[in-house]
Amino acid sequence: MESSRTPAEAPFADEEHTYRMPLPRLALASGVSHGPLDGAWWPRCGALELELPSLVAALEPGWGTTVCVTVDAAQWPDVPHKVMAPGRVITVDPTDSAGEEHVIILDCDTVGRWVLLVVPPRSPVGTAARLMRAAVDPALRLDASALLTH
Repeated sequence: MESSRTPAEAPFADEEHTYRMPLPRLALASGVSHGPLDGAWWPRCGALELELPSLVAALEPGWGTTVCVTVDAAQWPDVPHKVMAPGRVITVDPTDSAGEEHVIILDCDTVGRWVLLVVPPRSPVGTAARLMRAAVDPALRLDASALLTH
């Protein structure tokens, strides 16, 4: 029998108790990427191990697929190198590479690569909304650092 669950509705412990991961606060560019960013993500907190499973489920819905994530080591200093998520293990690579500040890069098996601006979790709603709109605006071709100072 085929399950009708989506990754965000995956059982957490057993079939009797279901945990629904909150939907990520995410804005994606429509169609082909228009610049250095494919969109923006506004995590609810600074604990990547709590935030990453719902983000990955939204971008790479296939169960059992491989997902590798690269994050800014300065922004996520205590990040684990593996994050458990329903149906998969997410490999996390903290980097100090220039040009990757304030971004998260997700390399997904079936859908390719996503480069997202990370809106700081404690940003006011108005600021976060403005940054998320700007990240998907085809008229703006700014990188993450430029958007945060724009």
